[in-house]
Parts: sequence; C-alpha cells; structure tokens
Amino acid sequence: MIKVGDALPAVTLTEYVEVEGNGCSIGPNPVKLPDALAGKTIALFAVPGAFTPTCSEKHLPGYVAKAAELKAAGVDEIWCLAVNDAFVMGAWGRDQKVNGAVRMIADGDAAFAKAVGLTLDLNGKGLGLRANRFSMLVKDGKVATLNVEGPGKFEVSGADTMLAQAKA
Repeated sequence: MIKVGDALPAVTLTEYVEVEGNGCSIGPNPVKLPDALAGKTIALFAVPGAFTPTCSEKHLPGYVAKAAELKAAGVDEIWCLAVNDAFVMGAWGRDQKVNGAVRMIADGDAAFAKAVGLTLDLNGKGLGLRANRFSMLVKDGKVATLNVEGPGKFEVSGADTMLAQAKA
C-alpha cells in the first residue's frame, strides 16, 4: 500500500469535460499523472462507487461544501476518484451539482487503485473490483497525508479531516 512520502503512480485516468475551454475537448479527456499533479496541492478522495449511498449522501457533498475552505487552506484542486467510467463520473458530478468545485476523476480499469494498493473487492456484491474509501493530500505528486477507511466505514476520509490536514 502507498504511504506518506511516496509518489503517486504514473497512470492515466479520465475525466468527462462538458464545457470547452483552454484547449480541452468536450468529452472524456486523459488526466496523466504525474503531469496533472506537478506543482499542485491536491485533496484526493476515493469512493467505492458513483451514485452509491454513503458516497452520494456524505462523502462527495462534504467536499463540495468545504471546497472554498480547502482552497483557502492551500488546496489547488479537489479530486473525487472512483472505479467508474468518465461518463458515469460526469453524470454523478452533474447530479451532485459539483459545478467545478470537485474534479470527477474516473479510474475505469482500477489502474490507480491497484497501483496504490487500495482496492476493494466487491465481486460478491455485483460491483467488481473498486477503490477502497480513502483520502490523501498530495503535494507536487507525493503523498503528504493518507487516510484509509476500514471496511464499511466513513470516519477518517471526509472533508473535515482533509481540511484539518491542509491547515496543519
């Protein structure tokens, strides 16, 4: 499992962009790590799945609500990552009215979750391999803090924890 001080893996994730701008085409676009992380402080949190109850009712809404405070504490971007495709992540972002406060990042084939050793096997529940619920503060591509939830828990990876860590 990845740990504090480690660099994030050089994988390519995807993001659905609905508004054209700065040379970005509308539709799924690559998010190449570590290029996307260079020189930035990122509050990254992962959820087992878009549109799932805890993720939709608590985890993502907490980060949307605290976005301005996180940015005031030095966070450049907030990323929500899930093992879903970019279209699903885009639709979930619209449904949750993230309005650019949180980037909805798709780890479609679980390459990131596997590379950081934070997968969650939900095959018996019909959901396949997913990302475990966690959060990390990433500074210039390296893990500064890491908060991994226990099975079925939502206690340490929320926006309040991340805000306290960003302010520290």
